[in-house]
Amino acid sequence: MQDWLNMSAADLGRGIAAGEIDPEALTDAYLGAIAAHPLRDRIYSAVTENRARAEAAAAAARATAGQRRGPLDGVPISWKDLFDSAGVATEAGSALLRGRVPARDAEVLRNATAAGLVCLGKTHMSELAFSGLGLNPITATPPCVNDADAVPGGSSSGAAASVAFGLAACGIGSDTGGSVRIPSAWNDLVGLKTTATRLSLDGVVPLCQKFDTVGPLARSVEDAALMLAALEGGKPADLRGTSIRSARFAVLATVVLDDLRADPEAAFAGAIARLRAAGATVEEIDAPEVAEAMPLSPALFTGEAYGLWRDVIEADPEKMFTPILDRFRGGREISGADYVAAWQKLEHLREQWHARVAGYDAVLMPSAPNLPPDRERLMRDSDYYVTENLLTLRNTRVGNLMGLCAVTLPTGTPSCGIMLCGKPFQEERLLRVAKAVEDTIALTI
Repeated sequence: MQDWLNMSAADLGRGIAAGEIDPEALTDAYLGAIAAHPLRDRIYSAVTENRARAEAAAAAARATAGQRRGPLDGVPISWKDLFDSAGVATEAGSALLRGRVPARDAEVLRNATAAGLVCLGKTHMSELAFSGLGLNPITATPPCVNDADAVPGGSSSGAAASVAFGLAACGIGSDTGGSVRIPSAWNDLVGLKTTATRLSLDGVVPLCQKFDTVGPLARSVEDAALMLAALEGGKPADLRGTSIRSARFAVLATVVLDDLRADPEAAFAGAIARLRAAGATVEEIDAPEVAEAMPLSPALFTGEAYGLWRDVIEADPEKMFTPILDRFRGGREISGADYVAAWQKLEHLREQWHARVAGYDAVLMPSAPNLPPDRERLMRDSDYYVTENLLTLRNTRVGNLMGLCAVTLPTGTPSCGIMLCGKPFQEERLLRVAKAVEDTIALTI
């Protein structure tokens, strides 16, 4: 049973289908692992044991009757604490929402439940999802699997930790500026950022609704593809027959290769070399529109975030972690005219980007320019907090600004990922390419 905790969600589903894994025993194994783990309270904000056992029993009955609902029916997963779950506190990592208990599940949770997924519980996150670091002294800071003294990445920090530490087969998170991809990269997972509006935000606590997206943190590209289908009630991408030989990639040179730390730089270069050696075409490109878009971020992200949360925040600002409060309050200086003008310019820059990359299967870049920062130093050094947070989210923000789907994959170097950016609403195509990259890197590590 210990092996079950390290298996991919897809392999667990195949085991259930073959009659080799009982969903109730599988859920018992995960619940037991959570209860016994010394860091469980830093990973899970709530464990929904009764719900998990009931859902596992129903999955077991369906498996026995030959009526499984899909390839992940009976597989236990975790949910970031901003997805509403009926009768269970959903507080988005903030004391401002303490005691908030929704009456019904978020739509993506309802879809996943209809597909037979088992809900293990809710995972800790950065406060109101407004940080890429994963540091949260208000509720809890989850651990990083590669460094006990470091933060795990955010804001889907507990989601990543739940998978990396063997306490969930997959975690569901959200990504507004990198919040699925950063914790995935720093914990050696696959993280899929979906295109904005691809998946429902009904019942999801918002940060910036124009940029908010839902996505899985998983052990494999196959798991990410299966979870995407479950979250929207659709059909998973066909990953069979993928090959790197016909793939054509662009390496973005603008902005994202600046100031790389040594390990991410070496890991990215090594991954690119392996892709070229396997027969892929890889070309470096400049995209000035990316450099032009970056300064729009305060108006676009902070302006909307403060507009959404201003009244709640200013009613009880003392309840917030100061760096998060300061970041929200940066939106006070953004006028409505600034916001509209920024969006108008961004739409024009997006057109330039899409024309530039139309001939490529994906655009490649390091998932994060840095390694997970030291947790204690972040708490005592405000300048370090600000610089590391902004650097952490720099590369991932490209995908959000340009309105793309994107996926991060492990490179084999701890906490160093390679990111593939695809085209809007072409997640299935991106996942096929990502599967070929995953297989190539796995063969050469």
